[in-house]
Amino acid sequence: MSLTFAKKRARTDLAAALAGMFAGGVSAALLLGAFASQYIGGLAPCEMCIWQRWPHGAAILFGLVGGWLVKARILPGSTGRVLAVLAILAIAVSGAIGVFHAGVEWKFWPGPPECTGFGYVPGRDEFKPLQIVRCDEAQWRLFGISLAGYNALISLAAAAIASLLLRGERDA
Repeated sequence: MSLTFAKKRARTDLAAALAGMFAGGVSAALLLGAFASQYIGGLAPCEMCIWQRWPHGAAILFGLVGGWLVKARILPGSTGRVLAVLAILAIAVSGAIGVFHAGVEWKFWPGPPECTGFGYVPGRDEFKPLQIVRCDEAQWRLFGISLAGYNALISLAAAAIASLLLRGERDA
């Protein structure tokens, strides 16, 4: 293998790791924001809010942790691209769930029955509805956009940017 090819390969491996780290970093910021709104702001998450958090965790694992392991040369550089693609897919999945959730909030389509009604515990002598956090009612909006909507916008934009970064590494 020639020295120039090896340098080019190392540069593209690093660029791929950085694209994944970007996606993982955005997911980390969004997940921290979700926890802050819950534990500091007092906004209890609904079931679909929780669904959006899991892919962010995966993007953090693949993007930030995996990218760091590639950058530190603990993992081979060739895995950087695979980890970046997985991180990008994960943040895009969270964005897609956010689109679905925002659509439920705007009543464009029905949401899951588990979080759009009220709960009942079988075996109770008297019927008292449980308090659940409804998925079809946004607890907070800014400029008419809910937290689910912001998650969708930011996640999908970050996936697109990370994809462009990943595509650019092939041209390097």
